[in-house]
Amino acid sequence: MLLACLLCYAGFTALCLSMDRHHTELLGRKPTLVMRRRMKLAGWLLLAVSLWAAVSTTGWALGLVEWFAVLMLSGLSLVMLMPYRPRLALALAGISLLASPLAAFAQY
Repeated sequence: MLLACLLCYAGFTALCLSMDRHHTELLGRKPTLVMRRRMKLAGWLLLAVSLWAAVSTTGWALGLVEWFAVLMLSGLSLVMLMPYRPRLALALAGISLLASPLAAFAQY
């Protein structure tokens, strides 16, 4: 479940960075059209991989329930961090991407 949580948070952050306003706020420059498309693709791919991570450990019945819980938790944490600590939200996304291989290794 940790791997799914890390991937969901990184995916939501990538989707957040695909928007002009949030990208400018966090990184200080406007994204290009190619960058926005890449961020959207990366965000959706990370969310899809997080679904796989949740379902592969506990099966479809419980895995989907865990995945929806992880979606809500990571989405809520990103929404709560963005107005008050946007740099921390970005740093946590980087940390979650770096910690994902370790969580995958510990899972199997």
